[in-house]
Amino acid sequence: MYKNSEGYSDPTAGAALGQIMKEYRKQRRETWRRENEIKSRPKVYVVSKYAGDVEQNVRFAIRCCQYTISQGKMPVASHLLYPQMLNDNDPSEREIGTMFGLALLDICDEVWVFGKEHSAGMKREITEAKRLGKNIKYFDSEVI
Repeated sequence: MYKNSEGYSDPTAGAALGQIMKEYRKQRRETWRRENEIKSRPKVYVVSKYAGDVEQNVRFAIRCCQYTISQGKMPVASHLLYPQMLNDNDPSEREIGTMFGLALLDICDEVWVFGKEHSAGMKREITEAKRLGKNIKYFDSEVI
């Protein structure tokens, strides 16, 4: 029973506060459900070209990731991440970035390959995905 500041029972205020708390808990449950749904989306390793026309290929990779999100998945695109902190022109740093990417590929649920032309890096990722028994889907660039 809710009591007012003077210690007297106040069922009207108690009922109002009870309703407010009920609505608050319902809103929190919905927020937690939505957040959990987003966080538990299947992870998709995105394979697309990086080398060559890097600027154009990065724009394409971003579109690939946006497409992946629109399909209810969580994209993982290591080629958009590691070149930001490692020098892609330094063979030892490129190898580190490649290994980091393959480690991410290992924890993904699926691998999606975008584009008709496959670079050496893409072929390496596809080979690793096959070795790991990952579900691989191929997409033409026109799909996105």
